Amino acid sequence: MNNITKDLEPLKNKLRNHPLYNNIDSIEDLKIFSNAHVYAVWDFMSLLKFLQVNLTSLSIPWFPSKNTTTAKLINEIVAGEETDEDQNGDPVSHFEMYIDSIEAFGLNTSNVFKNLNTLKELKTIESDIDKLELKYYIKDFLKFTFSVIKRGKIHEVASVFTFGREDLIPDMFIPLIEGINSDNNDLDKLIYYFKRHIEVDGDMHGPMSMEMLSYLCDNDPNKISESASIAKEALEARIALWNGIENEIKNK
Repeated sequence: MNNITKDLEPLKNKLRNHPLYNNIDSIEDLKIFSNAHVYAVWDFMSLLKFLQVNLTSLSIPWFPSKNTTTAKLINEIVAGEETDEDQNGDPVSHFEMYIDSIEAFGLNTSNVFKNLNTLKELKTIESDIDKLELKYYIKDFLKFTFSVIKRGKIHEVASVFTFGREDLIPDMFIPLIEGINSDNNDLDKLIYYFKRHIEVDGDMHGPMSMEMLSYLCDNDPNKISESASIAKEALEARIALWNGIENEIKNK
């Protein structure tokens, strides 16, 4: 895991230093960003649920899971992502928290839900994504996620989940969001979302997912190699998404 992390550092640096961050300086810019990023917040949950389905026991009648260590790790992550607490202490998923935060500063999410409600079949999801009225770079990002899920290799999905969902990114956004927050712009919920993301992923979910991936690879050279390769693809997919959003903001 340490070697994979080290090999990914150049791509992580590209994300840390991406020019997108310097191009978001207004509410309109933030709306463009959030209208694309919301799909990355959503498809993350499908990675999570794939891992839960495959690492825990969901059958009836019930039988113990094959590996209680990985089952415990993924169940604890699911609890935090699917039933966290908002600013008022009410239970909410991180996706719902994000939706609430972007609606608070005036982003209409009706098209988001219209699009997501058409993506109901995993077997046809790539072609269904192509039919959506979305920018190509959002479609490409979604199709990459679900191609990994459909391939069905648990260690690959765990690698995308662990390395591809960059826990460094929220750090980049908090300063710029705070910079454009004002009495006229209700960004407090969005700031809370990113801070909560840092707290949960950095302190708990990041180390837990790393441990989970280590168990799944089980010192198998092929699994380690495949995990490293797909992690690079995941970070490249995120960079491509950032490139698309940056260009849209610059050309608005």
